[in-house]
Amino acid sequence: MKKIFCWMLTAILACGAMSAQAQVMKAADLEKYAKEKYGDKWLDAAANLAKELTLDKNESLSYQQVIEAPGKTKAQLYVALNYWATATFKDKQAITLNDKDAGCIIISSSIDGIADHTGTLNRYVVSITPVIKIDIKEGRVRVTYTVQNYDILKAEAAGWIGGILDNSSNRTDRQNVYGDGKRLKGDNTDRRLYDEQWEIAKHYPFVEKDNKKRTCSKALVMTHAYSNAIMDKVEEAIKNGIVGNEDEDW
Repeated sequence: MKKIFCWMLTAILACGAMSAQAQVMKAADLEKYAKEKYGDKWLDAAANLAKELTLDKNESLSYQQVIEAPGKTKAQLYVALNYWATATFKDKQAITLNDKDAGCIIISSSIDGIADHTGTLNRYVVSITPVIKIDIKEGRVRVTYTVQNYDILKAEAAGWIGGILDNSSNRTDRQNVYGDGKRLKGDNTDRRLYDEQWEIAKHYPFVEKDNKKRTCSKALVMTHAYSNAIMDKVEEAIKNGIVGNEDEDW
């Protein structure tokens, strides 16, 4: 019976890695992309990235890129990027600002299960909610991507030497945990599941001595890789549209 419940909890925690509100890239594809670009030794990859990354004044991980679009008007660029944003981010609440006159689109949408680490005592599933700000002018677009925290689902005593379940947890309502690694709001029935936020600035590789080093190494690399994916997709939408046939001659 204990093995059955162990499998159930594993499936719940892993579920976040298979679904993401932001469909720019699923977590599994993002991991493949990150490994191809940075290797699969997460500690080394994070240490190498730390040499070129700096935190902004709010101690957030922030990236910015200006994409030139010669010959395209502000209105044309807005239409293309509004189309991209609404087609890409399925969560209706993801687009938090969409101002055509100001030429600004702001998106905040989660990508779930970017890292999953089983430690000695506990297990951690990491998700992120980047804020993506797109500023539009005549012939150019500026994209700013910012992440301040890792969103953590901590499964206490689910580590290598911890017992995942005890008699008090012998129940079948574990499927009530959201697939994105979050408990149902107000659900305090499982005392072993905790939602936490870890500030990126206070963890490895920005802090050398960190007992969450392995978890945060992969989380950093995946967060960085996702920023690259976002920039690439925005640039593709600017230059070629979403489906590649949105020209003016129709």
